[in-house]
Amino acid sequence: MHYHKSVAERLFDVSNILILILLSVVTLYPFIYVLFASVSDSGAFVQHRGILLWPKGFSLESYKMVFQNPNIITGYVNTIFYVLVGTTLNLVMTALGAYGLSRRNVMWGTTIMLLIVLTMFFDGGLIPKYILMLNLGLLDTRWALIIPSAMTTWNLIIMRTSFQAVPPALEESARIDGANDLTILMRVIIPLSLPVIAVMVLFYGVWHWNKWFDALIYLRDRELFPLQLILREILIQNDTESMMTGVGGGDRMPVAETIKYATIIVATLPILFLYPFLQKYFVKGVMIGAVKG
Repeated sequence: MHYHKSVAERLFDVSNILILILLSVVTLYPFIYVLFASVSDSGAFVQHRGILLWPKGFSLESYKMVFQNPNIITGYVNTIFYVLVGTTLNLVMTALGAYGLSRRNVMWGTTIMLLIVLTMFFDGGLIPKYILMLNLGLLDTRWALIIPSAMTTWNLIIMRTSFQAVPPALEESARIDGANDLTILMRVIIPLSLPVIAVMVLFYGVWHWNKWFDALIYLRDRELFPLQLILREILIQNDTESMMTGVGGGDRMPVAETIKYATIIVATLPILFLYPFLQKYFVKGVMIGAVKG
């Protein structure tokens, strides 16, 4: 039997489509604007006012200048280190903590979880953190951006919920075959929790990629600065002088504007390319925490 939609249902569908298209345009336009501005001719761009729907001329000079800046290259290398090492440590610590707290026979498991959750609502503050980092000797080191954030409570809760959803019979079968806890975690629990692992990679990876405030507080050596801190200097402090060697005085202001947009694109694209590879796991992994607490 063929179902015919009523006029009201069709209007509702059309309205939904139009609203979603509008939201998509509103969401994508800022990125499109930045992209078009970054490849525009600098002189033509600074004379433009209003909405930008296509590049004003075409020039890759801003990208050339961005990649000639040694601070950008150093920031890229540092950020890649922070993302790879930090995310790896995050996954290991979160998985170990989630496995231990998800087992049904753990003594004081509920109490320990409650104490961990309390850290989401109560924070010691910036000054105690700084004093702690000073006493640990982590100031002005790469580990200042990695060790203090080795695990987040919210991600621990999500992963713990995922591990609890694994049928206990699988763990019991593995123990009968002589498996210990580490073997059960690596060969039973994690293979069955790949969606939530993928979500953790995305959450932690994006978090490390965008992190700049901790670097601003704990780092003084510019050789350790992540890319986002370099980007902050360029955008907020208007520090583009090091990228405009050889540019004439009258052209410096227009070029400085397009350099800012090119820097944003350079700092954003790598993390955008990561999402398509994890997208198929993303929805399933995120919904885990919404089904069972």
